[in-house]
Amino acid sequence: MLPDVAHEAAALARPLDWVGMDRIAVPVRIHDADGQAVQVAADVDVAVDLRDGQARGIHMSRLYLQLQQAFASEAITPGGLRRVLQGFVDSQKGASTRARLHIRYEHLLQRRALASDNVGWKRYPVTIEAELSEGHLHLALGFAVEYSSTCPASAALSRQVNAERFASDFAAARPMSTQVVAEWLASERGLAATPHAQRSRADVRVVLRPAFDELPLLDLVDAVEASLGTPVQTAVKREDEQAFAELNAANLMFCEDAARRVAGALSNDARIERYDIRVAHFESLHPHDAVARVSGTNA
Repeated sequence: MLPDVAHEAAALARPLDWVGMDRIAVPVRIHDADGQAVQVAADVDVAVDLRDGQARGIHMSRLYLQLQQAFASEAITPGGLRRVLQGFVDSQKGASTRARLHIRYEHLLQRRALASDNVGWKRYPVTIEAELSEGHLHLALGFAVEYSSTCPASAALSRQVNAERFASDFAAARPMSTQVVAEWLASERGLAATPHAQRSRADVRVVLRPAFDELPLLDLVDAVEASLGTPVQTAVKREDEQAFAELNAANLMFCEDAARRVAGALSNDARIERYDIRVAHFESLHPHDAVARVSGTNA
C-alpha cells in the first residue's frame, strides 16, 4: 500500500470554494462552420468545491483523468458540458457538490474576400465557462473580433482640408467640367489629407440560457462583425482593398459608436441572458487606446 496523506485531517478545517487545476493542455472537439466536429488544442481550468471542511483535499487526479477523455470523441455542447461536470462531482464521492470548467482555444473560420474570388482563415480566441451548481448549468461564452475603425472627427477634418485645396486649385479661371474635376480628384492633388484609422478589437462575453443544443459561437461572431461593418480581412487583392476602403468610409465610428453597435446586435438574441462588451481602438493618432464598455440584460 502506498501512503495517502490526503486522508489525514485538515490542520485548519474549513470548506473551500474551489479546488482544482488551471491551464491543463487537452484536445477538445468543436463544431466548424459546416457542422463537422474538428479537434483543436485547448487550455482548460477545472475545479470542484470542497464542502467537507474536515477533508484535507480533493481527488485531483480523478478530475485530470476524466478531463483527458471528456471531449475526445464528441464536440462541446451544453448537454455534454453538463454530463462532464456531473462526472466531476460524482468522482469526489460526496466531498463536492459543484464543478466548473473554463476552456480556452482559438477558433479558425474561413472568410471570403470582399470582391475577389479568394478565401482565407481567420482566428478568433474563444472562452467557454461552464458551472454546475445544485443541478443547474450556468454557461458563458466569450470571444473577440478584430475590425477597422476610422475616426469620424478625423474624417471631417480631412474633408475640410480637401475642400480647401480644391477651392485653391480652382480659384483662378480654369475650365471646369466633370472630367477635369474627376482627373483632379484622381491625382495626388485631390488627396490633401486622410483620416486616421486603426485596427480595433471587440471583446464579448455573453451569459447563455442553457436551453439550446449547440453553442451559438458562429452566429454571434457573424452578428458582431455585421454590426461593425469592417471586420479585418484575410485574402486581399487590390479590388478587395478598395472595397474595404469603401466600407471604412461608410462605417466611420468612435469607440462609443462601436460599443453601441455590438450591443444592438446582441440585445435581442433570445439565447443571451446577459452581455458584457469591451471595445478598444488602438489609436494611430495617440500612444494610448480609446476604450468603451457596455453591458446589458435581455428580457
